Amino acid sequence: MATFLVTGATGLIGRQFTRRLLSRPDDDRVALLVRASSKAKLAALVDQWPHSDRVTLVTGDLGEPLLGVSEKDREDLRGHVDHIVHLAALYDITADDEASVKANVDGTRSVVDLAADLRAGCLHHVSSVAVAGDHDGVFTEEMFDAGQRLITPYHRTKFEAEKIVREQTGVPWRVYRPAVVVGDSVTGEMDKVDGPYYLFPAISRLAGLPDLPIVGPGLGDTNVVPVDYVAKALLELVTKPGHDGQTFHLVNPEPQPVVSVYNAFAKAAGAPTITVQLNERFSKGIVGLVKLSEHIPGFTIARDAVFERLGIPPVLLETMAFPSVFSSTATRKALAGNVEVPRLEDYAATLWRYWREHLDPFRARKHGPRGELDGRRVIITGASSGIGRATALKVAAAGGVPLLVARRQHELEEVRDEIIAAGGTASVYPADLTDEDSVHKAVDAMLAEHGRIDMLVNNAGRSIRRSIKLSYDRMHDYERAMAINYFGAVRLILAVLPHMSERKFGHIVNVSSIGVQGIAPRFSAYAASKAALDYFSRIAATETHGDGITFTTIHMPLVRTPMIRPTKIYDAFPTKSPEQAADMVMKALLERPKHIGTPAGQAIGLAYTLTPGLTDAVAYQGFRIFPDSTAAGGSGQLKIGRGEKHLSRAAMALARLSRGFHW
Repeated sequence: MATFLVTGATGLIGRQFTRRLLSRPDDDRVALLVRASSKAKLAALVDQWPHSDRVTLVTGDLGEPLLGVSEKDREDLRGHVDHIVHLAALYDITADDEASVKANVDGTRSVVDLAADLRAGCLHHVSSVAVAGDHDGVFTEEMFDAGQRLITPYHRTKFEAEKIVREQTGVPWRVYRPAVVVGDSVTGEMDKVDGPYYLFPAISRLAGLPDLPIVGPGLGDTNVVPVDYVAKALLELVTKPGHDGQTFHLVNPEPQPVVSVYNAFAKAAGAPTITVQLNERFSKGIVGLVKLSEHIPGFTIARDAVFERLGIPPVLLETMAFPSVFSSTATRKALAGNVEVPRLEDYAATLWRYWREHLDPFRARKHGPRGELDGRRVIITGASSGIGRATALKVAAAGGVPLLVARRQHELEEVRDEIIAAGGTASVYPADLTDEDSVHKAVDAMLAEHGRIDMLVNNAGRSIRRSIKLSYDRMHDYERAMAINYFGAVRLILAVLPHMSERKFGHIVNVSSIGVQGIAPRFSAYAASKAALDYFSRIAATETHGDGITFTTIHMPLVRTPMIRPTKIYDAFPTKSPEQAADMVMKALLERPKHIGTPAGQAIGLAYTLTPGLTDAVAYQGFRIFPDSTAAGGSGQLKIGRGEKHLSRAAMALARLSRGFHW
């Protein structure tokens, strides 16, 4: 019987190692170091392992002296710990110096101090082949400081941590250097994206393309091992006597070409494989050209933007291949054939399936079999009538689930019932978009009931048609327009963005106005509020680009909805129906372009850009021709019909010429 103290038992290697340790027939006692905040989580995990009664949880923290273990716990353990297995570390090539030093260097120093305090039998330190840095050639298990360059904070801190273990004299030690660790070769289980997994999104994009011959450069060799091999080998070596002071390379016996690793996963994904590899001379020339291009202004920014889109950290360019060849003579001799490294080709498909289902950062972008909207949860504001109602019906017909938002619940329920009667699904969330608590309550309810929000259509709005001359004492018109058209929409966007960012997917459609593209007399309050939303979305789209969130702005022409009903002059105007407007929204949801508009709107915008003075003059004539309504405080009789004043021929001609525009 032996007593083990394990750090990092919640990590990928730690979980596999500890579970296997507890499966041994020996009556081993196992103490697991755990932070107070993670104690309940680890306890639940331990309950699933064999012989959980042998486990003791010891509260501590890698960032504290002596790992933060209390005097009482140290007294209980002192003189009784046969093995300290130090697995806790920050395994991340993208981490910065501060985080890497704190976890890997300071944490290891505290482990060494605790091992001495407890008079432990042996300190087993899990290092990494990263300590070899850029050493070119064979790197043996006996080698350590060979003058190599350490190219990332991860490389440097793993080297410093191992150095601390080697130079201390208080406790016997053993060092284990795994290669690039991937998921379980049997289950595919992996806890994070690392190593070759960074290439998976790019491979996924290539899936389904014809498997034509592809020529690729030779990118050097790497070394990949599955976590179950590392855990099995580690357990075998930790418990085998007579190896103190030795270092073991837990690696693939033969270097693996990066191209072969790519091909193994490409085959599993159904993506094209590299069938022709350029010779070493050409490959070095291409790599050299890329490095030379880094000195061209803007090149690295453009390169990193492309890599960011694919989820690949630029540092992977320097760390993907190993110049070192890792000898594992001592390891293979000690394992004596009991533990073998499986071939990547035999388990690549298992890793791929697990990644696709659990780790793909863009898995939320996948839609159902019926099309882009199949199963999508789509918030639609102003859904009780007009464009919102028509859009909800079309989204449901396309397999989506409209989340209906408006102030009046009974009207939303009528729309929902109509959708359900047609065989669709919808949910009702009455809310006042001008009220912060109301919006957050609705979004919380959506997430609780549906688990996700995929898309948002900001359609709700308020239109005010009144000339500035009649608005001198009506500042509240501008405040009311901004409250719903701008602040209401932004309030809802801000409420859903954290969820969308976490899922790496989201699309937001803002129903703006054709009036923003040019100038719309009498709509200074309405057009300004829509323009504010347009420019908010432009900026938000840049900041959320890396999170996979996209925006579409629709410069909607005049639509015959209840919103324009009070302005009777529009009875004589050519307008779109709500269903035609909903088709524009559907195009935005299905294709996710940056902008959707009409030829008339684009022409007006172009005219204002090229001839702003002339455009002002024409718009002024329109301002004179179409008077203010009585409701707006004007004196004009604007109802169109028998016994009432008709629009002039000039007004009718301008209305037809500027089809869809607001006058």
